[in-house]
Amino acid sequence: MTTVRLTMAQALVRYLCNQFTMVDGAKVPLFPGVFAIFGHGNVTCLSEALEAVKDILPTWRGQNEQSMALAAIGFAKAKRRRQIMVAASSIGPGALNMVTAAGVAHANRLPILILSGDTFVNRRPDPVMQQVEHYGDPTVNVNDAFKAVTRYWDRIVHPEQIISSLPQAVATMLDPADCGPAFIALPQDIQEYACDYPEAFFAPTLHEVPRPRPDRSSVKKAVELLKNSKRPLIISGGGVRYSGAEESLAKFALAHGIPITETIAGKGTVIHTHGAYAGAIGIVGSTSANALAAEADLVIAIGTRLMDFTTGSWTCFKPEAKFISINAARWDATKHQALAVVGDAREAVDELAAALAGWKADAKWMAKARAEFAEWDKMLDGFQKPTNSPVPTYAQIVGVVNSKAGERDYAITASGGLPGEMMKNWRVKSTNSFDVEFGFSCMGYEIAGGWGAAMADPTRETFVMVGDGAYMMMNSDIYSSVLAGHKLIVVVCDNGGYAVINRLQNFKGGVSFNNLIKDCKVKEPFSVDYAKHAESMGALVRRVEGLAELGQALDWAKTTDRTTVITIVSDAFTWTPGDALWDVGVPQVSQRSEVNAAAKYQADVRKKQRVGV
Repeated sequence: MTTVRLTMAQALVRYLCNQFTMVDGAKVPLFPGVFAIFGHGNVTCLSEALEAVKDILPTWRGQNEQSMALAAIGFAKAKRRRQIMVAASSIGPGALNMVTAAGVAHANRLPILILSGDTFVNRRPDPVMQQVEHYGDPTVNVNDAFKAVTRYWDRIVHPEQIISSLPQAVATMLDPADCGPAFIALPQDIQEYACDYPEAFFAPTLHEVPRPRPDRSSVKKAVELLKNSKRPLIISGGGVRYSGAEESLAKFALAHGIPITETIAGKGTVIHTHGAYAGAIGIVGSTSANALAAEADLVIAIGTRLMDFTTGSWTCFKPEAKFISINAARWDATKHQALAVVGDAREAVDELAAALAGWKADAKWMAKARAEFAEWDKMLDGFQKPTNSPVPTYAQIVGVVNSKAGERDYAITASGGLPGEMMKNWRVKSTNSFDVEFGFSCMGYEIAGGWGAAMADPTRETFVMVGDGAYMMMNSDIYSSVLAGHKLIVVVCDNGGYAVINRLQNFKGGVSFNNLIKDCKVKEPFSVDYAKHAESMGALVRRVEGLAELGQALDWAKTTDRTTVITIVSDAFTWTPGDALWDVGVPQVSQRSEVNAAAKYQADVRKKQRVGV
């Protein structure tokens, strides 16, 4: 057996450099780059290995470990999980900063390889700087925190262990059913150890994402349910996009007369003008999709985990409605006693289409869907129409940005009120052009994820929509994008704080408290000049007032050569309706009559929930 002598860190990096995949018919690196912040746990060994291959596996310097990992997640989503970025940190605070990002990836079923420095296996210098000691278990340190938010976790305590660990990590991240973040802890002394590694370990490897076919029996049962249904409805989730099943689903829906609704992760499965599209479903969805959900006798959920924002906390559907759940993950497919069709979305849809040849749902059902959606579309025009109000609404702002975006341009947001307003008001012009991170609703994802998305495809504009609250939480990747040359167009909507959570607080009977800046314990309210702040990080900026100025600024932003930030004051109290219910905890006893009324309302909501059937 031919061997090569390398340190563990050098061997790890060489392995990553020799993994490949296919994207749009072209062979490309599976790991196209590394986001890294170096510290004493990785700067001497891992950085030495990365520097040697900087022209093959580029390393990008982040400003914050969480945000650089979020950028890696934004990249993975834009690439539809076909390529994977690496995020590397030192031990201690640097590692813990990435735990939130790992939670985002885990909740959204997105791949990222996280490499963190670790303490010494030999324990001679213990306790080292940034080591958190556990008196009863010296094997535990901060890296164990990742166990709750990763699909694969390992700590390398011998240099040979990467030979078995790295292929398992890669397999996990490429598994449609188990996809999510992989974490590997790299103790400082093990990184430096040299070992005779077999040359075969570094052989170039071409990976293909598996497409498991569904069981024939489950497909047969699904066909029977469909043929016996009168009002079937499709819910398209993120799994449709990651499978590349958009075209198959678009044809299937039209051929069989089944309306398509979308989840948050699934928005962009079809374009807004597709003949079967009926709108986004659920709490941040459309009145059209929710009206259809209330009448559907069969729901075909494809590639979705059916979170509460999709199901209206399970109040959107009739109790007797049946479910077919097509999903690569058995866990998701078997929820709520659905008929589980476990398999790849594209393969399952194609097999259903073949088995249903000649069958079509009642034409009146699709006609109703189109009428409901046309009414919703007309309502959107009304919500987005300019008025004489000096402060524009989110709907109006989103409408202007949407009108200026090109057919392939990418829209991204994550937290606060913008996900709902974007889900409802953004008219998708091409598939895979929309990213709302709401599986974990991570404040701060917006700009960081936008940086990753711009890196993934620099041939299109990346529009980032962010509220002032999320901007204040994490904005440093404006600087990162300027340094790296990955252009973003960032629209900052300043509504004076955490406006949408203030809305929920009020809706459930509470007084405005600690959400809008004016309602916080402050000496006096103060508004940040976001344009000046972004300009200090190297961005081109423009502060606008009103929708006309916004449109002009967006036209200008499309001509610039670097990240451009536009700021606008927005309405904190006007929201686009959607008509779905949401189950949240409300005090059963309160001195406020408004809270008591909200508690009674919430109890009525729970009576409408579909429970375990």
